[in-house]
Amino acid sequence: MLFYRFSRVIVRSTMTFLFRTEVIQPELVPAEGPVILCSNHRSNFDPPLVACYLKRQVKFMAKAELFKIPGFSWLIRTLGAFPVQRGGMSMETMKTAIRLLQEGHVLVVFPEGTRQKTKQLGEGKKGAASMALRSGAKIVPVAMIGDYKPFRRMKIVYGRPIDPAEAVAGLPPAERGEALTARIMKEIGDLIARHS
Repeated sequence: MLFYRFSRVIVRSTMTFLFRTEVIQPELVPAEGPVILCSNHRSNFDPPLVACYLKRQVKFMAKAELFKIPGFSWLIRTLGAFPVQRGGMSMETMKTAIRLLQEGHVLVVFPEGTRQKTKQLGEGKKGAASMALRSGAKIVPVAMIGDYKPFRRMKIVYGRPIDPAEAVAGLPPAERGEALTARIMKEIGDLIARHS
C-alpha cells in the first residue's frame, strides 16, 4: 500500500503537469464499499489517470502479455493489476473481478472493451453490468475528455454512483445486463456532453 501511495503521488504530479488535468467531482466516488469505475477509453493513459486522483486504491485489468515482462509484471501486480486475455473476458477474469469487488475494492472497467480511435463513445459490453449485479458494487460513470496532447487540458469527470439493483428494479433477469449497460453508457455520454 505504501508503494501504491508513493506511485500515485508521482503519477498524479506527472499527469497534472503534462496534461494540465482538471479533476471534477472525485468526491462522488464512495469512500468505502465495492465500486466499479466505468470510463470511456481513449488512451493507455486512461487507467492511471482514472485512479491517481482518488484516495482509495484502485484495481485494474491489464493485457495478459504484460505479465510476461520480467520486472514490469511485478510492478503492475503491485499497483493492483490482474491479467485479462485478448479477445474478451474469460470466466477466470470475471471471477477474480467479482471476488475483488466482494472484498470491497474499487475496480476500473472500460465498458467499450478497447480504445476508441474517434471521440465517439463506442458500444458498451455487458461485463461491467454483470460484475455489478453479481457483487452489488456501486457503478461510478467516468468521462475522459481531451486528446492527451502535452500541455493541453485533460478533464476527468466522475458522475453520481448508480445502484445496480435500483437501476434494474422490475426488469426480468434476462434484460438486466443490457439495461444496466445502456444506463452506464448514457451516463458517460451525458458527462462528456456536459463538460466538453
